[in-house]
Amino acid sequence: MQSISKINARNVISSILPIRRCLASDTSTPWRTAYGGKYRVTLIHGDGVGPELMQHIKAAIRCVRAPIDFEEIPLSSNVASDEMFERAVTAVKRNGIALKGNIASQNTTQSLNVLLRNRLDLYANVVRCKSNPLIPTRHSDIDIIVIRQNTEGEYSSLEHECVPGVFESLKIITRTKSLKIARFAFEMAKTKQRKKVTAVHKANIMKLSDGLFIECCREVASEYPNIKFETMIVDNTCMQLVNRPAQFDVMVMPNLYGNIIANVCSGLVGGSGLVAGSNYGDKYAVFEQGTRNTGAGIAGKNIANPCGFLFAAANMLKYLGLDEHCSTIKKAVLNTIHDHKLKTQDIGGTATTSEFIQCVLTEITQMTPQTGFDYEMQHAKSYN
Repeated sequence: MQSISKINARNVISSILPIRRCLASDTSTPWRTAYGGKYRVTLIHGDGVGPELMQHIKAAIRCVRAPIDFEEIPLSSNVASDEMFERAVTAVKRNGIALKGNIASQNTTQSLNVLLRNRLDLYANVVRCKSNPLIPTRHSDIDIIVIRQNTEGEYSSLEHECVPGVFESLKIITRTKSLKIARFAFEMAKTKQRKKVTAVHKANIMKLSDGLFIECCREVASEYPNIKFETMIVDNTCMQLVNRPAQFDVMVMPNLYGNIIANVCSGLVGGSGLVAGSNYGDKYAVFEQGTRNTGAGIAGKNIANPCGFLFAAANMLKYLGLDEHCSTIKKAVLNTIHDHKLKTQDIGGTATTSEFIQCVLTEITQMTPQTGFDYEMQHAKSYN
């Protein structure tokens, strides 16, 4: 079993081992990958459409024959005991990586999504919003990476009633975490060959907290002279996104603004069902849909859009170094929309979730004929 926290420190010697494909979408059958060549991933069901979509995600992972075993944790707002939450945290720490459905906050005193991110120190949330020519939207030239500081700001969970009827909610901005997320944003811009980073803020009003955030972004920006840097007030940002979204490339911001901006950008490219999100820390990573929407109103109706979860699963595979498996799933999703003209109701189509997934599985089969992918038996060898 691969320990994700050790992967980056290892060089891997590979040999080839063909594995028989399992194309069935029934994921109840026991399934194991090649010994020494698999990863164990925590699967957190969440609420709403999360549990049903997770079954389809497992079918896609099985079809592409990615060397993945899942440790399933049925954590949701209805199964939100301290014991279940600690079980989820322990599983992510043990495996190093998770695929997660969104957890509703109505039945809990605190947001379990926020608690999980804080316990795992998942300081960076990344959502990429890219327009698709076959999805009818007002703008057709959008490709924005939204980077959100994920563990402080208004989501610090520090609220109290100072006197009866008066509540205070503390917004925490620190120099250490602001520098860290700024550097993360510029490194991503450099790696992805992006040309501009926009820091979003409200420093004209919150002069100390957001002022510190912008100061840290400027400090880091000076180390990347080939990347253009600008700042923009959050309310103006929302207007500019609706008017001229193509002006934005990479955006970085504190927690609450990031939540809002990511949802605006998701809406601009077709909605929450299309967009994936990634949460990164120094040791762990959690992949999910790009917006915090559970889809409770459409749960069990077989009409949910699985694209966001499929893209999240593909990003998870890429994080594990399974680039070919990642690109195959993404191509299968895009071919389903482009070539077969299949779309769920939320993006102007009539396809059910099951019909869409079946087409994705067929596309995966056609792209990886006969024996398909060869598994790489991965033998760890550490180098000092």
